[in-house]
Amino acid sequence: MPYVNIKITKEGATKEQKAKLIEGATKLLQEVLGKNPATTVVVIDEVDTDNWGIAGQQVSERRKQGK
Repeated sequence: MPYVNIKITKEGATKEQKAKLIEGATKLLQEVLGKNPATTVVVIDEVDTDNWGIAGQQVSERRKQGK
């Protein structure tokens, strides 16, 4: 049973966008690896930008600096 965990920053991804991510990841595993969509699990975790870091800084702070 494939398990896919997608992590995105919590910035307002719509229900429709999340549905497309789930559908796309499931389809990719089916096409590339021959996995059964009925047993493929996809989880989307939304992470606050204060809890997501790049290059030693919080994303929220980087964005304030225009990076």
